[in-house]
Amino acid sequence: MQVAQIDPFFKRLFIVIALGLFLYLTYQLLPVIIPFLCAFILAYLLNPFVSKLSRILPRWLSIILVYAVICLLFGGFLWWLLPTLWTQIQSAWEYVPKLVQWYNQDVRIWLNQYERFNLPPLESKLVSDTLLDYLNKHYNIEDAQSLVMQVMSSGLTVINNAGMAVLVPILTFYFLFSWEARMRTWKDALPAASSAKIISIAKDCDSALMAFVKGQLLVMILLGVVYAVQLQLIGLELGLIIGMVAGIASFVPYLGFGIGFVAAIIAGLFQFGLNWLQLGLIAGAFLVGQAVEGYVLQPLLLGDKIGLSPLWVIFAVLAGAALMGFVGMLIALPVSAIINVLFRHAYDAYRQSDLFKGHKQYKLFK
Repeated sequence: MQVAQIDPFFKRLFIVIALGLFLYLTYQLLPVIIPFLCAFILAYLLNPFVSKLSRILPRWLSIILVYAVICLLFGGFLWWLLPTLWTQIQSAWEYVPKLVQWYNQDVRIWLNQYERFNLPPLESKLVSDTLLDYLNKHYNIEDAQSLVMQVMSSGLTVINNAGMAVLVPILTFYFLFSWEARMRTWKDALPAASSAKIISIAKDCDSALMAFVKGQLLVMILLGVVYAVQLQLIGLELGLIIGMVAGIASFVPYLGFGIGFVAAIIAGLFQFGLNWLQLGLIAGAFLVGQAVEGYVLQPLLLGDKIGLSPLWVIFAVLAGAALMGFVGMLIALPVSAIINVLFRHAYDAYRQSDLFKGHKQYKLFK
């Protein structure tokens, strides 16, 4: 008895419809998937610490201990940071009168003297009132303290509405608790003929990602310290916050340098005016920081562990920005590290293939 065969057209149509339905459901469930994805990434990053502790402690206790250490470190960091950060935010708010004074005494006089302009003077109170009216109208802001509270309130509202602050740690705990069992399940599900190769590729990808994460975190911290210390020694009042932001933003190559340099120059103009010595010292500080990052921190902490040359780093960041915007810039380097591992394995397979060996044995002149 012959079994009726499905028409290839309907088979392909079914695959296309099923794929489209899967992508549509994934898009609709994206708000639900994002917390699970964030929890999985956190579990992947924390699993090495939990695995080491689980050798001497129960796994659930190891997870709780790692959580406690993270909370203590983060709390201590905030305890040290917030007072200084608050002082510098207040200083930034007080720059409005300095900006008006710089405009009236330097920019306005220079433009009226050398160009055909007749710029009127500005009053500090008028600028402050205009800025406060705009902020109060659009954001309900009345002073620097209200501005910070409004920003924090908006951020906390978003977090509370999404449930991320509570849900992600819980999901991370469950991912970590069953991590080893889940890895064994996935390993047992691999095809027997390709199991060893797939595991080898996965281990190489894991090594590249871990090397990138550890090295990049150290680069961010040390680079932020280098920027902040230099700017504080120069006397820039906002040096600490600008240096820290530049260090954190250095996760995206060249972004930290650009943001920090522009912000420091603007803050320097407000504080020092057209003092070319001070502005030159600020520019020199960022050049020193860039040199330290490129010639000391990255070679020592990252080196060639992810196997990407500077040209490929720049290309990866620009390609990520073109494809996915800011998120693409963030994930460009780790994704490139994985692609580099896959390409290396593919190239090794090609070197062992009959195609390569046949070309190698081919003689052009017989």
